[in-house]
Amino acid sequence: MAETKIPYKIYLSESEIPQKWYNVRADMKNKPAPLLNPGTHKPLTAEEMSGIFCSELVAQELDNETRFIEIPKEIQDFYKMYRPSPLVRAYCLEEKLQTPAKIYYKFEGNNTSGSHKLNSAIAQAYYAKKQGLKGVTTETGAGQWGTALSMACSYLGLDCKVYMVKVSYEQKPFRREVMRVYGASVTPSPSMETEIGRKINAEHPGTTGSLGCAISEAVEVAVKNPDYRYVLGSVLNQVLLHQSVIGLEAKAALDKYNVKPDIIIGCAGGGSNLGGLIAPFMGEKLRGEADYRIIAVEPASCPSFTRGKFAYDFCDTGMVCPLAKMYTLGSDFIPSANHAGGLRYHGMSPVLSQLYADGLMEAVAVEQTKVFEAAEEFARVEGILPAPESSHAIRAAIDEALKCKETGEEKTILFGLTGTGYFDMTAYESYHEGRMNDYIPTDEELASYAAKLPKID
Repeated sequence: MAETKIPYKIYLSESEIPQKWYNVRADMKNKPAPLLNPGTHKPLTAEEMSGIFCSELVAQELDNETRFIEIPKEIQDFYKMYRPSPLVRAYCLEEKLQTPAKIYYKFEGNNTSGSHKLNSAIAQAYYAKKQGLKGVTTETGAGQWGTALSMACSYLGLDCKVYMVKVSYEQKPFRREVMRVYGASVTPSPSMETEIGRKINAEHPGTTGSLGCAISEAVEVAVKNPDYRYVLGSVLNQVLLHQSVIGLEAKAALDKYNVKPDIIIGCAGGGSNLGGLIAPFMGEKLRGEADYRIIAVEPASCPSFTRGKFAYDFCDTGMVCPLAKMYTLGSDFIPSANHAGGLRYHGMSPVLSQLYADGLMEAVAVEQTKVFEAAEEFARVEGILPAPESSHAIRAAIDEALKCKETGEEKTILFGLTGTGYFDMTAYESYHEGRMNDYIPTDEELASYAAKLPKID
């Protein structure tokens, strides 16, 4: 059978690394709503955005029409250090599950940052360098984005200031130290270094922080220093654009063997990995060329898709960033300190939010003990210790494969393995020792946050 000819790992050649990013917005009938000025509630202009972001990135953020955008040669050359990444057929997992399903995963953890985040970090750092800036500021949750950006800035000779969610700063000292190896300054957030940090600490004594808090601090520092700009590792249109290399490579590898996935699964926090993985497949779906079942998997403790509101909200806790129309839990929502790993942002990418609102994709929320159970099952047969974030997708992929076992359907499943979990051993330890619980916010809690959403006419 032709099936036996498919290798465990499908590699593209260096010449097959994408030379253009794919902009899914060009094929969307309903475009994502524009970012709004927090003061006027009017759509942000390029001029207003350029005070926060690099000029070239502003152009990418606002471009809803150009389907393919050229990847600069310098970025293509950097990609060659770790791309193309492998597409793996999970034969061992299939055998363990005794499922007729065919399971593939796109592995993005084969670089020192340990995740897919480097795909956008090098692009954003490149444009900052090209603009003649001294450095950039950013936030990071679990640490993958901060690590990736510190690597990219080190490579290009840029200063990098990282505000790391306090609970992760304390739980993941080794991730913090990798950032410092690459020359970044790393500050636990909320800190006492910024006006917003001091305000948040005063209002929420002892807070463990959130991505919304860290974003506020990073933006404040960037705005006050004209030689710096703020960069973000997820959510924004530009980030999903850069991450489209994941899906473009995955599709090219599958096309080599005439494989068409029935189900595509990605973990979802802010949306960078999911948006990148599904990009070319969603493009085909939007153009009516093919159909796929696309599933976003989020933590039950931070369920923006499945329990949030589709509304304009602040992108940060300090309410100084632009307003985005997205599925949100409220900008002051802070996940439980027991929540392991990333995927702790209060909102979701406006692009993915619009696609979800239009019924073009599904979303499920999973409890973290079930996530870590799936992570261990995967690690024991596939030989990779997955990041907690990636393990949300693993959980859903296993669940779908087991459904195939019950029905006898031979569906093809593709999921994103966004990175490795070697800096997440505190979380694994918590799981092993029975200290991890499945905290799920109540309807009353979420309603209290939703009540504070800004009123936009």
